[in-house]
Order: sequence, then structure tokens, then C-alpha cells
Amino acid sequence: MGELADVTETLSRGLHPAYVLPVLAGLALAVLFPSGRTFTDPAVRRRYQGLQLATLIGALIGAKVAAIIGDLRWPIEPIESPAALFATGRSITGGLLFGFLTAELLKPVFGHREPPNDRFAAVLPFSIAIGRLGCWFAGCCNGLPTESALGLPDEHGVLRYPTALFDLAFHLVLGVIFVVLLRRGVLRGRLFAIHLVAYGVFRFGVEPLRDSREYLFSFSAYQLFALAMIACGVFGFLRRLPAPQTASTTERSDDVRASTAAA
Repeated sequence: MGELADVTETLSRGLHPAYVLPVLAGLALAVLFPSGRTFTDPAVRRRYQGLQLATLIGALIGAKVAAIIGDLRWPIEPIESPAALFATGRSITGGLLFGFLTAELLKPVFGHREPPNDRFAAVLPFSIAIGRLGCWFAGCCNGLPTESALGLPDEHGVLRYPTALFDLAFHLVLGVIFVVLLRRGVLRGRLFAIHLVAYGVFRFGVEPLRDSREYLFSFSAYQLFALAMIACGVFGFLRRLPAPQTASTTERSDDVRASTAAA
């Protein structure tokens, strides 16, 4: 009966308009925002849109799988019943991590050779922030009980760390920073990699305030996902660093400038 009650409570939260509407709004912002306009070639745009759809599917699957691993300690512990799967939610860490891996693995399949789309990377934090608003309204993703000044009452009147709001504030700030960087043309092709690193560090640090189960080496599964995000973000950032200018290239540039000046 206790398990059935947990499933019923999870489903009621997941279907509550206060949760569904912000989450759908955030998802719609990420999916419907015309980030594909970056590509003027119709063929390149079609390849990008196909890759974007595949990435979305990978992210949704990853978000659920990460929650199953984090909440049920799978596969360290067996899943007791199919009903337990419904008692798990979805994880932002899994969505970002699996979305990145899906995109990187499928780029050769779609023939997409362009760098990551910074317009999409700048919109994504706002999409996540809107979804976190739904988490707060629905009372999910709450932190541990606390008597500190940071505590806010949950639906039962218990003071808890408002970790969903912490996440919301983080992504709003990150989104504003990304918009500024995008407009200035700074760090092109590397904004999503920065997102992975920044959110990985943030989530690893905030996770002890959340009511998460220990998974391995005294860490929660979400902290391990956060470390994987940091590693993938560093890899993506370094992979898209501008190629260093060789000495011969520099010398040729100097020769061209000298001959131009002499002329």
C-alpha cells in the first residue's frame, strides 16, 4: 500500500496543471524557438532539425533513466516492481548529459558538421528555469528540512531548502550571461559545453542539500552524473578551441602585410 501511495502521489504531482503547464512551456520554448535560423542553407538546416529531434528524444530518455538510477539505486539494487518506475520523476542532469552524448554520437549519422548552435544553448537555460518553476509549484525536488533562513515551507509546512528555486535562479543567471556572450560573439560553439561544466559544478555542490539517496563512494547518483557532465563539458570546450596559429602561417601573414605596405 505504501508503494501504491507513492506512485499515486507522484502521478498526481506529475499531472497537476501547476507542474504540467510550466514544464510544457519550457519544453516548447526549447523546441519551437527558431534556433535553426542560424543555418541559411536549407539542407544544413534540415540536418540540424533532424539532429535536434534525435537529441530531444535522447535527452528525454536520459532524464528518465537517470532518475531511475538515482532514486531506485538501479542496477545496484533490483527494481522491485514496474510500479516503482512510475514513482520516479525525471532528472535535468540525465537530460543534459544524454542529450549531449546523443548529439555527439549522431552527428556523423546526420552528416551535421557544424559546431553546436549557440542560439539554442542560450535559450536552453531559460527553458530549464521555466520547468523548475513547475517543480516548485508541484512541491517536487524539495531539499532537506532545515531551520536556516534559507528554508521555505513545503505543502506540509515543513521548512526545506528550496533547491528547485536555487536551480531556477542558477539557470536564469546563466541564460542572461549566455545572451550577452551570444550578442558579443564570444566563445562561439562552446556555450553548451560551458553549460555542462557550470551546471555540473553547481549540481554537485547543491546535491547534499537535496533528499537524494547515496549511490556509490558516499555520492548520490546525481553527483556522479554531475561529474560526468563536467568531463563532457570540458571535452566539448577543448574540442572546439580555435586552432593555434602556426609559425609558418604567422610568417606568411607578416610577409603579406609587408608586401602590401611596400606596394
